Amino acid sequence: MRKVIAAINTTMDGVLDHTAGLPDGELHQHYADLLDRADVILYGRITYQLMQYWQALVKNPSGEETADNFARAIDRIHKTVFSHQLKTTDWESTELAAQPPEELVNALKQQRGGDILVGSRSLILQLMKLNLIDELQLCIHPVIAGKGRLLFEAVDDRTVFKLLKTKSFGSGAVTLYYEPIR
Repeated sequence: MRKVIAAINTTMDGVLDHTAGLPDGELHQHYADLLDRADVILYGRITYQLMQYWQALVKNPSGEETADNFARAIDRIHKTVFSHQLKTTDWESTELAAQPPEELVNALKQQRGGDILVGSRSLILQLMKLNLIDELQLCIHPVIAGKGRLLFEAVDDRTVFKLLKTKSFGSGAVTLYYEPIR
């Protein structure tokens, strides 16, 4: 059965802000490799629209090898977007979800293929409540944002995880790989 992996970047104080992290070549390559091992990534509208930034780098590469590699990886992977506002997408490898997250994830898990990635806070929280996350990868950047939207601020229930491994980056960021204990 396919694994559902929730992967997200956060600051040390748990803030989700794409401008607060310290992305570098090593981190871009890490995420390009993660995308290359998966078949699909699930997004909510807001994160999907943020990720559209990478489309421009596919068409006009920056010359920074790892950023360009990431742009190609995010362009290649199939993206499914959950949105009540979007009626169409302009990214060829993207479709709007036709089913609720629970139904789609359960159907995808039954199919053959690579990992199923989840890259949006809202979807991570929904799927955690439904016990559909198999692995949580938190990339914690060595930054305290001080304010902003917290990753787990809307979680009411206690969830316990087992640490599987860690990966450190030269920037000081660290990815913690967790498995929920059910």
